[in-house]
Amino acid sequence: MSASLQRGLNAFKEQIDAPVAAFFSSCVRCGLCANACLFYTETGDPKYTPIYKLEPLRRVWRQEYTFWGRLAKAVGLSKAVTDEELGDWEELVYDSCTMCGRCSMVCPVGNDITYMIRKMREGMAVAGHAPVGLVGATKRAVEIGSPMGVKLPALQAQIRHTETEFGLEIPVDKEGADYLLLLSSMEIMNFPEFIGAVAKIFKHAGVSWTISSEAFEATNSGIQIGVSEIAAELVQRIVTAAEKLKVKSVISPECGHAYMAIRWEGPNLIGRPYSFKVVHILELLDQLRAEGRLQTTGKESQRLTYHDPCQVSRRGGVVDQPRNLLNMVAEDFVEMPETGTMNWCCGAGGGVSSNERADEIRLKAFNRKKQQLDAIHPQAIVSACSNCRIHLEDGLEEYGMDMPVISLTETIAEHLAEDKS
Repeated sequence: MSASLQRGLNAFKEQIDAPVAAFFSSCVRCGLCANACLFYTETGDPKYTPIYKLEPLRRVWRQEYTFWGRLAKAVGLSKAVTDEELGDWEELVYDSCTMCGRCSMVCPVGNDITYMIRKMREGMAVAGHAPVGLVGATKRAVEIGSPMGVKLPALQAQIRHTETEFGLEIPVDKEGADYLLLLSSMEIMNFPEFIGAVAKIFKHAGVSWTISSEAFEATNSGIQIGVSEIAAELVQRIVTAAEKLKVKSVISPECGHAYMAIRWEGPNLIGRPYSFKVVHILELLDQLRAEGRLQTTGKESQRLTYHDPCQVSRRGGVVDQPRNLLNMVAEDFVEMPETGTMNWCCGAGGGVSSNERADEIRLKAFNRKKQQLDAIHPQAIVSACSNCRIHLEDGLEEYGMDMPVISLTETIAEHLAEDKS
């Protein structure tokens, strides 16, 4: 047995906690999770059944932590997991799972399959079975601070451009501000309009905010690849910056996994509660709306629909807020079939978009989103995740669908009433 395989199997053993053991024990192999996974529904291949993707971890659990499993292993009736098997499973665990959580929603016994996939990735990464693209993104996140290699000068250049274009100050390293805004690399490089939109909204609403020059990246590649130590290090950078600037709240931007990592997993990763609150940008915008501090004028006349990012809506609970905001600016808003907490994933989360090898399967899986759109015929899609936005654009192009994908935050900014100040 190779040293890397042994380390991986040891990591599997360490990840089998009480919830994982309970989930495996209670699984009735009903297969309902299959029909909740777009990688299965769009291929029809049973290997994409969510619970099947966990088979190596299940075998380790059975062989190491159950009486009959240990007995079968001792008498040679149960074979140990091999390096070759983990190699075969890499594609299932990383290419065809976005950790969207839809399978967990339909499990009749309440098993959190997403939680188990996260645990399995821990062992896979240690064993050396993680996609090259995701390994590279994680390495850049640790060494540079950004999975896309975005450094501070690039952010500073975008800030200068935004300040010139909008005539607004973008506060950086402002101590004592109420809010610290995080950004994903994609918002800096692909959608820099987001920075200007936030600046306009916050000036309009009188929000005290800042960006940290030491920790501006929201994306957590450690979560995606499955290495808790790296995930904790990336969270700690944000915590250190937030506490240094003495902010009251940290804002997660339009990025699903960033929100899940900093809000829901972060305190557990670093082993202590935060001294500040964490809110998604849509939560804050809806709060400003409720307080009467967000005034808009005019409405979009085109038929709009909303794509719920999995980590924001299904796993984060931010469902009503985007709809409250859309009703302020949309004249013709229509829901997709199976929306909100049961919306279908775009197919690119959980590190899949960083994995070039997964391009073919993720675009095939996009057919599920196409079916949703074909049912309602919108003229544009609104979303609140830059990763979803990029993949939605990619999928629409692949299927020959001429339809823009727009940011909800940017749309709100475009409809702000004349500045009150």
